[in-house]
Amino acid sequence: MKHTSKIIAATLCAGVIALIPVLSGCSSQAYVTSIAKSGTDGNKDIYTVYYSDGTTSEFTVTNGSDGVTASELYEQYLAETGEDITYSEFLEKYLTFNGDNTASVINYCLLSSLKIYSEFVETSYSIGFGGIAASSDVSVYTGAAVIYRIDEDPDGYTYLVTNYHVVYDDKADASLNGGTKVAREMYGYLYGSEGEPVASGRGDDGYTDYTYGDYGIELEYVGGSVENDLAVLRVKTADIKEVNENIVAADIADGYYVGETAIAIGNPEGNGLSVTKGVISTENEQITLNIDGTLRSYRSLRIDTPLYSGNSGGGLFNAEGKLIGITNAGNSSDQNINYAVPLEIVTGTVDNIIYYALDNDSSTNGAYTVDFGMDLSSSGSKYVYDSSTGYGKVTENVNVTSVISESIAANAGIASGDVIRGIIINGEESEVVRTFNLDDIALTLRAGDTVTFIVERGGETVTTSPYSITSSDLVALA
Repeated sequence: MKHTSKIIAATLCAGVIALIPVLSGCSSQAYVTSIAKSGTDGNKDIYTVYYSDGTTSEFTVTNGSDGVTASELYEQYLAETGEDITYSEFLEKYLTFNGDNTASVINYCLLSSLKIYSEFVETSYSIGFGGIAASSDVSVYTGAAVIYRIDEDPDGYTYLVTNYHVVYDDKADASLNGGTKVAREMYGYLYGSEGEPVASGRGDDGYTDYTYGDYGIELEYVGGSVENDLAVLRVKTADIKEVNENIVAADIADGYYVGETAIAIGNPEGNGLSVTKGVISTENEQITLNIDGTLRSYRSLRIDTPLYSGNSGGGLFNAEGKLIGITNAGNSSDQNINYAVPLEIVTGTVDNIIYYALDNDSSTNGAYTVDFGMDLSSSGSKYVYDSSTGYGKVTENVNVTSVISESIAANAGIASGDVIRGIIINGEESEVVRTFNLDDIALTLRAGDTVTFIVERGGETVTTSPYSITSSDLVALA
C-alpha cells in the first residue's frame, strides 16, 4: 500500500499570544507578556516584545506581512539564547495557544515529508500463437518518507525512513534489476517542490527511461528490514538543501497512547503530499502482511486516520508534531481501520541500520537484533489508568517458561519461572510490562553493551548477573 508529525508553525498575530519565558535582554524574573508588530523597514517587519517588568526588546522578520510565525520566533530564540531545544519542546515550554492548532502543526511537519518514486524492472509473460512471450520494462511505484536525521557536516548525509515495501518489489526481475528486488533507482520530492517521473524514451538497456525534473532528489538505499517493514534512504545534505534549505528532521515522541491524535502525511494515489487526521484506536495489534512472498506477523498501531494507496512510508505524528509511527497498511473493507509501524520499532530499526552503515565494517549492514534465549508467556494482563497523567496502559506479567542453555538469559542467571520486571542496559533501567518490550529493547543493543535483568523470583526481586553483548550475539534481521 502507498501510505503516509506535528510541530506548530502558528502565526503569532500582534499582541494575541502570550509567552511564558524570558527570551533575552531581561532579568530572570521577567517574562514575555505579548509580541506586537510595531513598524516596518523596507521588506522587514519590526516586532516589539513586551516583558512583565515594563521593558521591551525588538526583532525583525523578513516578509512577515501576515505576522511572525512560531518557527521564526523559535529561530530567534535559538540565536539569542543558544539553548539546545527542539521546536516542539520550545512550543510546549514557552508558547500558549488558544484553539485548535492542528493546521499550524501540520504546516511545520511538511518540512520533513517527501513523496517517493521507486523504479523496478519487471518481466511479464503472455501466451500467443508462437508460445509464451516475455516482455520486460521499468515499472514505477510511489509512496512517502520522513526525514529522520540531518548531518550538517560538509559531506554529511540526510537520512530518510520509509517502508521496506515502498522500495522492494517482489514482482521485480532480480536478474534484470541489478541482482536485487530493491529499487534500482529512487527519487524523492519535498513538499512545495513536487514533480513526478516523465517517460523520456528508451535507455541503452532497452527499458523506458524516466526523468524527474529539477525538483527530483536522487536517493541511495542504505538498508532495510522486511521483518519490520522499514527501510532507510539517504542523500547528501547539501543536495537536498539545494531544493529547500528549510528542511527539518522529524521530532521523535517519547511514547503514545490510545485516543491520541494521529496525523498522517503521505502521497495518496500518487497525487502529491497531503494530510489526513484521526486517533490511535489500539496501541498493539498483530496484522499479517505478505511483502516478499512470505506471510509475516507485524505488531502495529491501529489508527482510524484515513490512509490510501500511496500513503505507505509516510509519517504518523501526534498533536505535538512528534513522530509516533510510519504508516504502512490499511483495511480494504473499512477505511477507519488502518495501521502504522509503532515508534519503538521505527527508532530501534532505523538507528540500527544507520549505526551499521557508519561502523566502517563492510561485513555488517542492515538491521540486527539479539535473541535472549528464553521462551516467554504472559499472564495477568490488565489496563492501568494513571489519574495524574490522564492516560493509561496495558500491563502484564512477562513469565519465563524456559531458558536455552548457554544463551544470554542462561549466562545472566535467568531461570524458568522468573517474572521479568525490568532490564538494565549500561546502567540505565527500563521497565518491562509487555512481552514485546524485550523485542523492542533487543533492537537497541550493540556489541559491548552490558545487560542485567530484574526479575521476580519466589516473591522476591532479584537482579541477575551482568552480561556483555558480543558480536556473535547479534542476529541479522531479514
